Amino acid sequence: MSHGLDTGPAAAGLDPDMPEFLRPFERLMLRINDAMVVLGMAALLVASLVLTYSVFSRYAVKASTDWQDEAAVFCLVGATFLCGAFVQAMRGHVGIDAVATLLPEGFNRVRLLVVDVLGTAFCAFFAWKSWALFHEAWVEKQTTSSSWAPPLWIPYALMALGMTLLAVQLALQVAARLNGIAKARANRSTSTTGAAKATS
Repeated sequence: MSHGLDTGPAAAGLDPDMPEFLRPFERLMLRINDAMVVLGMAALLVASLVLTYSVFSRYAVKASTDWQDEAAVFCLVGATFLCGAFVQAMRGHVGIDAVATLLPEGFNRVRLLVVDVLGTAFCAFFAWKSWALFHEAWVEKQTTSSSWAPPLWIPYALMALGMTLLAVQLALQVAARLNGIAKARANRSTSTTGAAKATS
């Protein structure tokens, strides 16, 4: 799924195997992912500026850097988790391409499906636990142990939202893989039927 300059469904990031009734959700996820990438870039920029100021203030002014370190960590947590679904939409996470090139196309479809199902289950569980931690931190007004003491619900909310988006992205890809396998089987049966008619 490319976000390049080409035209057509692939350029828009649309999966050609996505079931028709899920296409509106896929387009919505594309827009959300694009927005999360912009937020992630802003968070990385802020983190780099904060850390640069932290180094300057620590060695030049001898000032306390509690808030700078935690603010940078919060920004990095947000950038990491919020952009996960965008990376998954492009299949940009670490994978072993050497194995994929050695396997038949049909087997690769099944392999991708199994990986996506397991990934969806893991990310859904991670998201659920993150929302539970967010709720606990919000209700109990938990803060970090530093002198700045920012609320802990902030990183938990970023984690929970990011993992929820990633789980939704994976679930959409599971639906696309299932539909692709079904279409491949239908094409095989049609070609087999056509060949049988031709020989009879």
